[in-house]
Amino acid sequence: MRVLALDYGRGRCGCAVSDPTGVLATPIDPVPAPASQRGLARLRALVADLGVDRVVVGLPLSLSGRDSAQTAETRSFASTLQSALPVPVELHDERFTTVLAGLTGGKASEHSRAAAHLLESWLATQRMAAERS
Repeated sequence: MRVLALDYGRGRCGCAVSDPTGVLATPIDPVPAPASQRGLARLRALVADLGVDRVVVGLPLSLSGRDSAQTAETRSFASTLQSALPVPVELHDERFTTVLAGLTGGKASEHSRAAAHLLESWLATQRMAAERS
């Protein structure tokens, strides 16, 4: 299963995609203004072009695990995205992904590196759940 992870921001959305085996997460170019018609069209194109089976959107919770000011906007974006895409969209805790992206460095944008960390976390969660079943 191929998964696209998004680190949502009103101005730009960091993006990362898994390999088909669901092991590696690779940052790709961010999408500007992702909630705009042009941004949504670009995200639809990414899903189609990359053969994505699922989209994971980072949920910005506070350190205590509660909703933050950005949480409601992100939930709304994920809902809009679910209506615009032919694949399931889910939310996943993104705490510390931006910090990790800043520490790892690289040529990709910090937003897309954060999306890669989000995707790695989601993939690890899926592997652990599969091992328990």
